[in-house]
Amino acid sequence: MISKAVAMRIGRVLLVLLALGFCAYSLIDQWDATVRAFEQMSVATLLGAFAAGLAGLLAWILSWRVFLAGLGSPLPVKAMYRISSISQLGKYVPGKVWALVTQMELAREYEVPRARSFGSTLLAMAASQATGLAIAASTLPLTSAAARDRYWWLFLLAPVVLACLHPKIVTWALNTLLRLVRRPSLEHPVSLPETLLGVFWAVLGWVFFGVHLWLLCAAVGGDGTGLPFLATGAYALAFVAGFLVFIAPGGIGAREAAMVLVLTPVLPAGAPIVVALASRVVLTLADLVNAGLAVLIGGRPPKAPVKEGPGDGNEDSGNEPAPGTLVTGTQPNKE
Repeated sequence: MISKAVAMRIGRVLLVLLALGFCAYSLIDQWDATVRAFEQMSVATLLGAFAAGLAGLLAWILSWRVFLAGLGSPLPVKAMYRISSISQLGKYVPGKVWALVTQMELAREYEVPRARSFGSTLLAMAASQATGLAIAASTLPLTSAAARDRYWWLFLLAPVVLACLHPKIVTWALNTLLRLVRRPSLEHPVSLPETLLGVFWAVLGWVFFGVHLWLLCAAVGGDGTGLPFLATGAYALAFVAGFLVFIAPGGIGAREAAMVLVLTPVLPAGAPIVVALASRVVLTLADLVNAGLAVLIGGRPPKAPVKEGPGDGNEDSGNEPAPGTLVTGTQPNKE
């Protein structure tokens, strides 16, 4: 009989292979158009956009790290990098649950209870989507009539979603979800300072992604002092639109459609689709490079993973804690 741990490892390997297959398919499917797009851009532009994309991904990892620590499971940056970079390949598989499931299981290897991992991931996602909507709402209505006319309803959601990040609302919502799945409530609600720090990293991620898109837009003839703001808002809106399309792997199609809509009035004819394709490929390569680096240098998990019991989701079923188990939610894990 195959043990549960071995079965989980096999499942993760299969999921990564499946994600790599979808990545390869998406790149090959638009290979000719991508090559033509890259031919219009310099190597320096593509490397700059790639570096900015990597920086944006790292900022979002740090945002998740803040929320996870706030819930009681602080982890080293290397461990967070390994967990997030490998699990994010799951977003290329149709559906939105694969990255979340993989992230939770990888976090278990670092003694993180599933309830905390689930809660912190939802918080990080909410922070990125809320701040993305806020950035789009503050940059696009004055610079893009097309975005204002087509996505006005998304802009109205920005203040509502931002308000929902308040710790009291977050704690109530997460505890309600945990009760529905018959899991224990959160032991350590995220504080307001921790929430603000997580939001800061999320916003910084959007700034880097804005630089990423701005470099691509400038390379195909975009100019003007407002272009950096428009590019940042365009990427934020496109990402949120892609996120809302549940079945599309990585938001493929919806993200490009929103991006082209916003960029068409400010770029030469045919340039918006070039930028959208280049952005998709560059960021896909960034995800692949991150995953590869995570395998090579990511922090190793402890040898004795925690066992979840019926109590707070963090102790063994007996009276004494299992070896390697965190006794309280405030002790930092070791690499």
